[in-house]
Amino acid sequence: MNIFDIIGPVMVGPSSSHTAGAVRIGYISGKLLGEPVKKAAILLYGSFLATGKGHGTQKALVAGLLGMVPDDIRIPDSLKIAAQKGIEITFGTAQLREAHPNSAQIYLTGETGRTLEVIGESIGGGRINIAQIDGIQTNFTGEYPTLVVHNLDQPGHVTEVTAMLAKARINIATMQLYRSARGGDAVMVLECDQEVPEQIVHRLEQLSGIKKVTYLSLV
Repeated sequence: MNIFDIIGPVMVGPSSSHTAGAVRIGYISGKLLGEPVKKAAILLYGSFLATGKGHGTQKALVAGLLGMVPDDIRIPDSLKIAAQKGIEITFGTAQLREAHPNSAQIYLTGETGRTLEVIGESIGGGRINIAQIDGIQTNFTGEYPTLVVHNLDQPGHVTEVTAMLAKARINIATMQLYRSARGGDAVMVLECDQEVPEQIVHRLEQLSGIKKVTYLSLV
């Protein structure tokens, strides 16, 4: 624990969970998309839905999608800035079960047509958890360079990915494996100590059985 875990983050807005955390959810979601956002449907759940408007949660989520961080003075104007950039933003109610009370379900479309669904949770003090990507459970904070590999649930894919990272001398800090069902869709979430080079991400995308690769760069 450090001092910022006690006093909270440096931020614009009234609430570390409803404002700073919301900015982080939007920011990480935009980074995971990997390209400028063209359209965003943002669905709110629980306390985000009930009290978020007064705390600026909607503006905070959009600010994050625009690449702003929690202390950016432009956060109150994020909706106006998004409109000026031609980004289509809609808001609604998330129909989630047993989700964290500060949750947002975000559907993104990028400039090239790339799509992404993210469920993010604001867990207090400006910290967040990415709970789902494209309908499959995940569990990571966005504090490390993170590689998310969507693949068929078949033997060999974990070895292919980890061997490629080892060859590039990239150390894996944490690794989580999820699947929708035996033999169905699976996801690997690898938090790394180093940035993953773009060429490795592209090579992973070309492997047989790999459906999608999403990378969170902190650069």
